[in-house]
Formats: sequence, structure tokens, C-alpha cells
Amino acid sequence: MRKAVVCLLALVLVTGVYAQNKAGWPDQLKFMSGPPGGNWFALGTALSEMWSKSVLQTTSSSGGGVSNILNADVKKGDFGFTVASLLGAAIAGEEDFEGKAVKNSVIMANLYTQYTYFIMRKDFAEKNDIKSVDDMIEKNIPVRFATLKPGTASEFVIKALFKKGYKTDYDQLKKKKWTFEFTSYDGGADLLADNHLDCFAFSVGKIASVVMNIESNTQIVILPVGQKALDALAAAYGTTTFTINPGTYKSVTVPIKTIGDYTCIVIRKDLPDSLVYELNKALWANRDSLAMAVGDIAELNPKEALPAGLPSHAGSVQFWKSVK
Repeated sequence: MRKAVVCLLALVLVTGVYAQNKAGWPDQLKFMSGPPGGNWFALGTALSEMWSKSVLQTTSSSGGGVSNILNADVKKGDFGFTVASLLGAAIAGEEDFEGKAVKNSVIMANLYTQYTYFIMRKDFAEKNDIKSVDDMIEKNIPVRFATLKPGTASEFVIKALFKKGYKTDYDQLKKKKWTFEFTSYDGGADLLADNHLDCFAFSVGKIASVVMNIESNTQIVILPVGQKALDALAAAYGTTTFTINPGTYKSVTVPIKTIGDYTCIVIRKDLPDSLVYELNKALWANRDSLAMAVGDIAELNPKEALPAGLPSHAGSVQFWKSVK
């Protein structure tokens, strides 16, 4: 009897601690991923399934880098993908966030590096002697151009590069007979293959299946971004310079400089620290299995999980500082 009482007391104590740790937790979470066809969409599904099994029931929906920050801020979603430079612009209330400076959206974790690709049909590049993004913008030629839809991280980065790096915008380029499409990854790939586009630009991970799929159907070149433009964007929004090395894709035979950023998870600041700690803990514990869905997640590491210069959730700080 005495042994049974001790066991029961221990169970009550454990249950009490468990309940205390879950104080304030919602019944379920909503994770906001990215446009269908991209790495974010695939990884968002895998993450939601993992968290549902190990932490708390989590649903996944499509989303975009801009909208995910705004929706987390006003509690229309709980957390989701974006890029670090976008959160910096959101906190400052600039660009897509003008008049909408956010206060409730913070970093949960940096996940992996994000590269911006300017993919051009090879025949168009050779016909017009275009060897870089600088050439494409500076030459007085019409370009059929596409990026992802407004509200996505890709469209923000492209628009910001035009403005900060090249002192131009969509309206000015239209005067040079440029046309613009705002589409999905798959839609842009199809438009390139059917010769309805000359250039398709977007941001995605270091090794992207969407780029490989485009290469399998269309002869392309990937255009480098000029260092002066890269430096201007870095000064404005904290991006960096990454290099696409030869061998990464079959169309890359020389090093190509482009915009560098980080895919991260933005999360509601008002979610309980204990919940966010457990979300990070499960993310780290399942990194290798998640990499089977999207290989870039293998880049996740404690040294880069908490970005400098941007606010991180207290639960995230607690977890990542505990990881050796």
C-alpha cells in the first residue's frame, strides 16, 4: 500500500509539472508555408506532421514571406516561413510593410541559406549578349520577366533589388517594354519552357529541385548579380552575397554571385515560452529525417539559429543556447 501511495504521488507530481509546462498552450497551431511547388511548401507539410506527432496538433497552409509575417503579427496564423531580410523590413515598417510595422512577429529559428536565381533562356541571353542582371537591366531591350506572386519573399527580394540595387522599378521597366508575370514555381518553369518568358527570378534553397526541373526542359543560363547592386541591397536590408558554385547545376560552369539570405521561421511573440522551446527541440531532434523532404534543412545548426540584429522568441533563445 505504501509503495502504491508513493507511485501515485510521483504520478501526480509528474502530471502537475506536465500540466504546468503546458499552461497557456493553444489547442492546435497553424503553420504557414509557401507557394505550392517550392521547398517551403514541401517542408511545411513535413514540419507540421512532425510537430503534430511530437508536440501539438499542427495544420499547414500555403503562404508567403510577406503575408506570413503579417498574419503571425495579427494572430491569423501562429508561425511560418519567411526570410530574415523581410522581417527586418517589417519591423522597420518599410516596403511591403509601410504603415504596418510589426511587433508580435519574431524569429523562432534560422533554418538554411536562401539563394536568389535569375534564370534566363540561353537563346535569349546569347541573342542579346546578356551575361548578368546588370546587362539585362541596362540594355534597352524588352524582357518578358516573371517572379512569384506579390506577398512572397521572392517578389519582395526582386522588387527590393530593382529599387535599391538598380534604382528602378516595375513601372520604369515597363517603359522599356518589359512585361511582368507573377506566378508559381511550376507556372514560371512552364512559361520558360514554352518560350513565353525570357527570365524567371525567385528565391529558394541552395540546391533546388525547381532549378533542376527547369534545366531538364529548357536550355538556360543563371545570371550573376553585380556587386554594387548586392552591396546596396545588403546596406538596406541586411542581405549578403552568396556564390552558386560550378557543379551545383549543370548550367553553372563558373561561380555566380547572387543575393544571399536565410530562410527562417517567424512566430508569434505571445506564444508560451515552453511551447516554443518544445517546437525548437523537436525541430532539432528531427533535422535528419526532415532533410529527406528538403535537403536544405540539414544546414540547421545552433550557431546560426539565432540571427544577430533581429528579435528572437524567448523560448527559442532558451533552447538554442542550451544546445552544445
